[in-house]
Amino acid sequence: MKKLMYTLLIGLIAAALTACGSNDDAKQSKSDDQKTAQTEKQKEAQEKQEKQAKEMQKKLDKQKVDEKKTVAVVNGKKVSGEEYNAALATSQNQYQQMGQDPTSKEAAKQVKQQTIDNLVGQTLLLQEAENKGYKATDEEVNKKLKETKKQFKTDKQFKAALKDAGLTQSQLKSELADSIKYQQYVDKDIQTPEVTDKEIQDYYDQFAKQSQSQASGGKEQSQMPKLEDVKPQIKQQLEQQKKQEALEKKVEELKKNAKVEVKL
Repeated sequence: MKKLMYTLLIGLIAAALTACGSNDDAKQSKSDDQKTAQTEKQKEAQEKQEKQAKEMQKKLDKQKVDEKKTVAVVNGKKVSGEEYNAALATSQNQYQQMGQDPTSKEAAKQVKQQTIDNLVGQTLLLQEAENKGYKATDEEVNKKLKETKKQFKTDKQFKAALKDAGLTQSQLKSELADSIKYQQYVDKDIQTPEVTDKEIQDYYDQFAKQSQSQASGGKEQSQMPKLEDVKPQIKQQLEQQKKQEALEKKVEELKKNAKVEVKL
């Protein structure tokens, strides 16, 4: 209402403001001061956020280990601190995305355990892929490398990213080869049940129920999309969930006959 009244008043007293140049200058000065104050507040808020982000990063970095340290030995293969730190960053990001502080006392323990579990699991699955005879050809690796480079505007940016990651192009190609073998194994050897229409319907109904519950709790409820509009996304989500469950089950099977020594 005040904004509407102010707009109407502007029209009524325009002539008077024109006649009183000094008043106009004063008001303009006040307006400029307000804009400056607003800009200063925005700047202060941004600086505060940047400071908090830097402080958080320092806490996150403290969870890292010596890159040359052996954090685990899986069937004779050493897992390095460098590999641990890379997996750690992923675990930390997952916690932050869920609105949790990965550096809190309890979360830090969980992050550490999750990271080492993931590393051991990935190592076991890759070893199984290699035992099954899966290989990555030079052509496949170079194709993957080309796709990776496309994410950067220039070759200079790509090389800078490699340097920041502490990788040479040769090391990157080795990691890409591992990822290809791993994906081949997962696609062909890890079988998962088909997602049924009932499962999709149940997932949709559960989401709708949660949405209604939030609305009754005082939160604004967004309009539910029709099932047919979101069915492909729900199906993909459930497929990924089943694949993850199958992988976890396979890792537990592999652990039974594996020699795993955690040194962290």
